Amino acid sequence: MNLEQLQKKLEVTFHNPHLLKQAFTHSSYVNEHRTLKNIVHNERLEFLGDAVLELGVSQYLYRNNPQMPEGEMTKLRAAIVCEPSLMEFARELNFGEYLLLGKGEEHTGGRERPAILADAFEAFLGALYLDQGFNEVLSFLEEKVFSKIVTGAFSHAMDYKSQLQEFIQQGTDQTIAYNIVREQGPSHNKKFIAQVRINEVTAGEGVGKTKKESEQRAAKAALDRYSK
Repeated sequence: MNLEQLQKKLEVTFHNPHLLKQAFTHSSYVNEHRTLKNIVHNERLEFLGDAVLELGVSQYLYRNNPQMPEGEMTKLRAAIVCEPSLMEFARELNFGEYLLLGKGEEHTGGRERPAILADAFEAFLGALYLDQGFNEVLSFLEEKVFSKIVTGAFSHAMDYKSQLQEFIQQGTDQTIAYNIVREQGPSHNKKFIAQVRINEVTAGEGVGKTKKESEQRAAKAALDRYSK
């Protein structure tokens, strides 16, 4: 466990390195080293980090999606904070390398176990919150999590077309239509460019790997335009 290396990679310096070590200490390691003093597993930090993450994501979605209804925000937040997503965040940061595991967990692939990685990610957030406060957690999430929302990593959970339809229906005699205006790239890596037109006027354009994704991004561009 080279926590100095981890901090350099994350560009985060803990005031209390014991909190960071605790975030990566699995209960199986503690159970096998009961004679060692001051070793605490990460389950309490995970509990705290879960709440911090949910608040951070909720705040981000509320502030950056003024046209998104409560139900859509709830759906998107669930997609971001679910175990598969947290596991991917942890894998991208190579958190598995820094885990302290018991021999049993080590030998059965604990460093790649989704639940353990997801828990470690939440525990890290809990440790960072205790060490440096909520704003530092938000800065970390801005780079590691929120940036993925912007690039459409969770577009499968977001229905911008429905949001735009609901928004347009607030007016009278409004028509909305989507068109694929261009295709780019080779057949194995094609991109589609979609436009959404409202009352025959182009309101947004989006690019995606599928026609559906490009239409969703066009709808989001339109929503962003109308929210300004």
